[in-house]
Amino acid sequence: MTDQRFTALLAFIQHARWFGGKGRDAQVSGVYRLGAVADRLDPHVVVDLVELVYADEPTQTELYQVPLALYREPEPRLEHAFVGWWEDPELGWVHAYDAVHDRDAMGQWLARFVRAGASPEQSGPLVFARLPGHALAEDVHSTLFSGEQSNSSVMFGEDSLLKLFRKVTPGANPDITIHDALTRAGSAHVTELYGWVEAPEGPLHLAMLQQFLRTATDGWQLALTSVRNLYAEADLHAREVGGDFAAEAARLGEAVAEVHATLADQFGIGTADMAVVAEQMTERLRVALEVVPQLESMADAVEATYARLTELGEQEVQRIHGDLHLGQTLRTVKGWKVVDFEGEPAKPQADRKFHPLARCRRDVAVLRLRPRGGHETSTVRTTTRRPSVVRAEECPRATATRSSAPMPAGRSRSPTRRCWRRTLPTRRCTRRSTRPATDPPGWRSLDALARLVG
Repeated sequence: MTDQRFTALLAFIQHARWFGGKGRDAQVSGVYRLGAVADRLDPHVVVDLVELVYADEPTQTELYQVPLALYREPEPRLEHAFVGWWEDPELGWVHAYDAVHDRDAMGQWLARFVRAGASPEQSGPLVFARLPGHALAEDVHSTLFSGEQSNSSVMFGEDSLLKLFRKVTPGANPDITIHDALTRAGSAHVTELYGWVEAPEGPLHLAMLQQFLRTATDGWQLALTSVRNLYAEADLHAREVGGDFAAEAARLGEAVAEVHATLADQFGIGTADMAVVAEQMTERLRVALEVVPQLESMADAVEATYARLTELGEQEVQRIHGDLHLGQTLRTVKGWKVVDFEGEPAKPQADRKFHPLARCRRDVAVLRLRPRGGHETSTVRTTTRRPSVVRAEECPRATATRSSAPMPAGRSRSPTRRCWRRTLPTRRCTRRSTRPATDPPGWRSLDALARLVG
């Protein structure tokens, strides 16, 4: 009955929003049972890893985490989360459901965290670890967040949030390691990390439990509201519109600067050869040209932009956030919070862990944010610059300029600043142009790229 199980799991994964291989011919090459969350039945909650192989790259595989709630009889209340039915190698015939939709199943996850306390709680190969300090609310039910692109998040009452990584790769996940360091350092600008789940051999991080922010508002939506208000009041200047984002942009820039200063203290600062970075960008451009032939007319200009990096020589690098976009900046009553340090799940952990300075400027490229003057020491090596706006077609110049705090005297004339302010938006538009128009967030970046290099 293995074929029936593999077929059902493949169909489930391919139709999931978090599946990263849409449009590619995939097959299941193996299913590995990491273990059970609890020693009970109906549901019997397990964590399986499904290994996929693609016809166009038969030597490479991907691992997807599929937590399952296994029942001996059908559960009509979970029909929307049905994965399939098959003969399980351990339990016999079962009806399998995606566990994140099942409150009974997620209650078992929460109970494991509660039992873990301040010391890891291990059952088989699954390890539930906790940080000291926060007492978890136990008598709460779970609610699955909808609309996420690459992971699954489950809220436990209004106390905590479980983020379950769907595509997993061996090694420590930066979202956990960075939140761990920032939480222990007492950073006020991130959600506190409460714990995580891992398979010890590797290690292989599977999920993280963190603080739930009751009063949070998505920063990206606040910025878009400011733009809409300006469009609605075409005869007013950006500073005169009620939804002016400039003050919030400055506060967010200050929060990011403080987070990055703490990251520099916790993880240290290294160096990278910008000639190597330029070559990496150029290689990605060549790959993009195979997918988007329309880039051909701009390829020489893009390569010339990247080539300017070689003039910078060695540059200091550090761990950073990477992308202040959808749902990754949250405005609360206590100020701005920065979330999601995972990077791009499609990339190997090594590529996400310590990227050259290119990534150290990306996280403000969308909103054009940086702190006001007077924070020079906390921004020297961090990402609080103000690169050009990528979504130029959706953001009037007045709003973009208004939402950028004044650059301190002398810094705007730096050749390094000017080089990066041109290179990073170019790189981002090139990468975004390879995405289908229907792929969230659905950016069409070719026009923006033409303006940048034209």
